[in-house]
Amino acid sequence: MWDRYYTPSTLDDTLRLLAEHRADARLVAGGTDLLLEIERKLRSPRVLIDITRLPGLGQIRLEEGMFHLGPLVTHNQVAASPLMVERAYPLARACWSVGAPQIRNRGTVAGNLITASPANDTITALRALEASVRLRSLRGERSVPLADFYTGVRKTALAPDEMLVDITWPALGPAERGTFVKLGLRKTQAISVVNAAAVISFVDGRVDLARLTFGSVAPTIVRAPEAERWLAGQSLTEAVILEAGRLARQAAKPISDVRSPADYRAAMIEVLTVRALRSLQTGAERDDWPLEPATLWGHTDGRFPLGSGVMTTHSADGDEPIETTVNGRRYEVRGANDDTLLHMLREDFGLTGTKEGCGEGECGACTVYLDGIAVMACLVPAPRAHGAQIVTIEGLQQGEALHPVQQSFIDADAIQCGYCTPGFVMAAAKLLEERPRPNCEQIQQAISGNLCRCTGYVNIVRAIERAANQEA
Repeated sequence: MWDRYYTPSTLDDTLRLLAEHRADARLVAGGTDLLLEIERKLRSPRVLIDITRLPGLGQIRLEEGMFHLGPLVTHNQVAASPLMVERAYPLARACWSVGAPQIRNRGTVAGNLITASPANDTITALRALEASVRLRSLRGERSVPLADFYTGVRKTALAPDEMLVDITWPALGPAERGTFVKLGLRKTQAISVVNAAAVISFVDGRVDLARLTFGSVAPTIVRAPEAERWLAGQSLTEAVILEAGRLARQAAKPISDVRSPADYRAAMIEVLTVRALRSLQTGAERDDWPLEPATLWGHTDGRFPLGSGVMTTHSADGDEPIETTVNGRRYEVRGANDDTLLHMLREDFGLTGTKEGCGEGECGACTVYLDGIAVMACLVPAPRAHGAQIVTIEGLQQGEALHPVQQSFIDADAIQCGYCTPGFVMAAAKLLEERPRPNCEQIQQAISGNLCRCTGYVNIVRAIERAANQEA
């Protein structure tokens, strides 16, 4: 899949590797998009540079009214941050709409920006927030407004030797409100058919400034300048909102694809604009926001441990071992340096309880814990396990007794063919670790990344509720 996998210990090491390998290299943070692109042969980088162990890149900071988001900040960290929800709500809501908990635990906002798909949710929100990105290389540093960062579908102004090191934007003030709305083919794990973000500044009850952005309707994220000008100086009456929706519809010429015909997308631009503005007019944009979202972090803070301070290299044809701890037992593995964690667990360790369903992060059957955080093993490069702690379904049982979730799945008849069951059990067990008495909404959030193809979810939810009652 790749020739070499580097895990640098410093930012300077990372920049030197980028300068040396340039177009042959790709940075890996979450890798949730990149591994799919490699599997589908859309990209074929010879070198992967894993930056997940670098210090100082995973911070969310608010300084002098400006947010700073490091390149290792994940979608779940944004969604779970009270500060982001309070002062950057459109981005928090966009992050919460990405994938499912296991994807949001690895996928980063920076990676979402760099992938540069016009359907990526966080780009739309950050465009409405007027964000900029800071890029660094051995040649120096520069700041690029997000509006100028994109040059086409999956194309950016990022040079081959540059790394995104910071995302900045002004925090919403007391007179500003914003939101993000999305239309997908299902509630979770859905690519946007259309998404929209709105940020409105009010003065004396009237719109002073409006920013409306739309994704998945053009080669890049677009704004609706005519609708924005129409809103300025007006009160958000129903007639004003409806006219803004009509004007927004004219801002893009969407394409037809497998998710939607162009005519439907155009109509949905209008619908989402009206929906977003109505929610801002009534103050209802936060009514359905989860106050205590299920993150599947367990007892961690959602951040992966830093590295040992020594750069490591794993070559596809080399003999460098992956040294890892799985279910409390230390292993040294050779020959898996260009594979995924899923395949290493199954083929090198014989831990076949971790299932391969889709191989694309869609079904959750391969859910494992990476340093205490639930992830999809099919989207994690095997060398990422070097120096890490892994727990699989085989390690959930302690001694002779089954884990309470395992036992409750048996007692509640929450199993049919059983293929998806390990993933459900792993997600449920991690949920109970962080939320010992979850409500039904949190249970549904926790298993939103897990698909069952042969039965319903009623008994699965009952089994998790039963386990929570036993644990209490």
